[in-house]
Amino acid sequence: MTRRTILVFLLIGLLSATAALSQREQIKRTPSGRPDLSGTYDAATLTPLERPVALGEKRFLSVDEANALAAEEQSLLAKANEASAANREAPPEGGAKVVGLEHTETGGNEFGAGNVGGYNLFWVDRGSEAFAIDGQFPTSIIFDPPNGRMPPMTPTAMQEMMARFSSFLRENDGTAWWIDQAGPGPYDGPESLAISERCILGFTGAAPTLPSLYNNFKRIVQTEDHVMILIEMVHDARIVRMNSEHPGPEVKKWLGDSIGWWEGDTLVVDTTNFHPESSLRGGSEKMHVVERFTPQVGGDVLYSFTVTDPETWTKPWSGEYMWRASDERVYEYACHEGNYSMEGVLKGARLLEAEALAAKQGASGDD
Repeated sequence: MTRRTILVFLLIGLLSATAALSQREQIKRTPSGRPDLSGTYDAATLTPLERPVALGEKRFLSVDEANALAAEEQSLLAKANEASAANREAPPEGGAKVVGLEHTETGGNEFGAGNVGGYNLFWVDRGSEAFAIDGQFPTSIIFDPPNGRMPPMTPTAMQEMMARFSSFLRENDGTAWWIDQAGPGPYDGPESLAISERCILGFTGAAPTLPSLYNNFKRIVQTEDHVMILIEMVHDARIVRMNSEHPGPEVKKWLGDSIGWWEGDTLVVDTTNFHPESSLRGGSEKMHVVERFTPQVGGDVLYSFTVTDPETWTKPWSGEYMWRASDERVYEYACHEGNYSMEGVLKGARLLEAEALAAKQGASGDD
């Protein structure tokens, strides 16, 4: 190696170190020198949780593909808002599809026949663009398994999830279809309904927390000993104890038990001790989640996570997406204010059951 070559390598190394130091200096810090994550973040993104099957193991979009995705979303929202603005009347009997927004974040149609639909879509905020990491646009939030999709659930976990979310899994056809079903019914009482219907937890999850159709803001308040992570959906506030330990397995919490520590400039949060009904997407009380919050130059935070739960999924799964720094304020989300909708669900079920029993008696000829 010539002297000139050695000098070139030294210069490249010096420039790289200088760039890294410059980036480190641009990150907001606490008096103790730790990154200061305190602030509000917008986690909305058009990037789906799971990669479309057709993309296989293609991990990134081109810039043109990412721009096309954003343009398509803007066109859909414009069409939907135009239709909503033109008709503010109640949907017709039997429900109504919202024009221009047929697909939700789960790939289904949540506004089909049998549902009441919506008046307009001003509240929809699933983002206006796909997020980028180091200039590349991922095809999905999940990157492991390599196909970008959640691994298969175990047979036992699948059965338990079907039972837990039974009130979600059948279309409302206006009849008490469960009347002849063995065992407890899906609307027997408040505890029969899924926890998101009861407004105990939001359907975006707490650990990990994922983007949704709306209410995607997060807020972090940080001290030396604790980090509070406020999730807009249902206004869940997680308290992370720094440099602590988890309690024994007998302690169960709706949001799980979170402890944290620093690895360089990355906040690592470890969460266990979930309540049996609270884990994300059918996870068990033994679910273990490791999250990483890495500050970016400019104020954004790269949020990554790994979920391990052998009782639920056949292998761990990991994902990451960007939380964009925002000057917006996070207002309280008053889910089920007054619990009027819960009363309506249970009262409606009793009325349908009475109709079904009357029809049975009439068919049998009983008085």
